[in-house]
Amino acid sequence: MGMIRKHRYLISRRTSQISIMLLFIAGNVLGWKVLAGNLSTSKVLGAVHLADPFAVIQIFATGNSVSSEALVGALIIILFFGVFAGRAFCSWVCPVNILTDMAGWLRKKIPGESGERTLLMSRNVRYWVIGISLVLSLFTGVAAFEWISPISMLHRGIIFGMGMGWTAVLAVFLFDLLMVRNGFCGHVCPLGGFYSLIGRFSLLRVRHDREKCTLCMRCIETCPERQVLPMVGKQTALVSSGECSNCARCIEVCDDKAMEFVGKFFSAKKQDEKEGILS
Repeated sequence: MGMIRKHRYLISRRTSQISIMLLFIAGNVLGWKVLAGNLSTSKVLGAVHLADPFAVIQIFATGNSVSSEALVGALIIILFFGVFAGRAFCSWVCPVNILTDMAGWLRKKIPGESGERTLLMSRNVRYWVIGISLVLSLFTGVAAFEWISPISMLHRGIIFGMGMGWTAVLAVFLFDLLMVRNGFCGHVCPLGGFYSLIGRFSLLRVRHDREKCTLCMRCIETCPERQVLPMVGKQTALVSSGECSNCARCIEVCDDKAMEFVGKFFSAKKQDEKEGILS
């Protein structure tokens, strides 16, 4: 039970990712109506339409029309992740996360591997890829990233068969394994960059408690987006960056219980009460 509790968030994330994939498979192969379609556009219970907002924006850039159902579906996703969950899509929904986590685990097993990256790359590359995707969509008339997305290829491949999509998936795996730690998700993927932008002010946050922290720095060592933890060992504060994927790895490895999930406004009120600002 102790191991299950310690890895409860990892188990929950994998359960979420695999369950979503199995429901998509059941919807497309068996005709179940719980979840049908794919990660770009889907229907829940045969009634509620959902759509990838970044894919919809790319379609807008092509000059093609977008159905009202797709617009409403994209708005639902934006509201859920933008208001509540932040960038949780990357660590709780996206199937590529399982692949890149495996590459990261294997990377640690490589003899002599101690650096974060072999190839020098800025995490801002993902935002440049967003811009390039939209420009290419504008000039080519097709949704550029959707056409080459390893996420879409892996998702469709699991359901309908990989075909040549395995080459893109393998490339992502090898990139993370041999070139850059958390390379695709943390540096390149425009979808991750997009959710970082819309989730910047979301309610679900990780909170660091300086009073409990013993400066073991395990949270920073394990965090795939370690730049979001500048407060560790310095002050009690929320993770403010939208680049945090709310994966909870920092919470799991912290034996001091100095990291926890909180609601943004609840945490602020709690801190004010602690400091005697509120009566």
